[in-house]
Amino acid sequence: MNTVTLKHLLREIKKETFFSAIFLLISVTCNSPYTQKPAGYFKISFPQKEYRLFDKADYPYTFEYPVYADIIKDSSFLGDTTENPWWINVDFPQFYGRIYISYKSIGPNKLEKLLSDAFIMTDKHSIKASYIDQSLIATENGVHGIFFKVEGDVATANQFFLTDSTKNFLRGALYFDATPNEDSLKPVNDFLVSDMKHLINTFRWRNTSGIH
Repeated sequence: MNTVTLKHLLREIKKETFFSAIFLLISVTCNSPYTQKPAGYFKISFPQKEYRLFDKADYPYTFEYPVYADIIKDSSFLGDTTENPWWINVDFPQFYGRIYISYKSIGPNKLEKLLSDAFIMTDKHSIKASYIDQSLIATENGVHGIFFKVEGDVATANQFFLTDSTKNFLRGALYFDATPNEDSLKPVNDFLVSDMKHLINTFRWRNTSGIH
């Protein structure tokens, strides 16, 4: 076999080997089942639970809140000035979350409207909600109300209101500065909900007889 024929034969062998490898790769790829990788979320490190007292003399209420949260006075709501100086936000900077707290005095025949407004604000999420659970609140400090758990991709999945039925009415709602996604927010939601419930269980009215 001369040199020219040998080179030609080697080229043909290389071409045949190359196309065989391509064919094998395509066959394996086409015949192998495809499994989509599940969506992953960043691992979040949570701080240790520790609380301090919010107890300002000019406020009609007190409660305990986490040391990793900040209390910020809220002077406006949806662009309007708040009706009294006792509206605050409990900020969680590292989680981009915030509990909005609004306070209202109960005037004559006003309790029914305040209760109705609380349910209406929760029902606004019913379009995207898959389920809304309502739990009665009754603490050892004489505080009563309802805790709302809203299932689904909603702006605020956890809300509550507290009242003594005569003088004071307070509403709280946990919001996140993020696109609502029930799955991705669940770990942080669960972590901060325990802080919300601690706030509720340690909550006291200042101007109610027998309390504080």
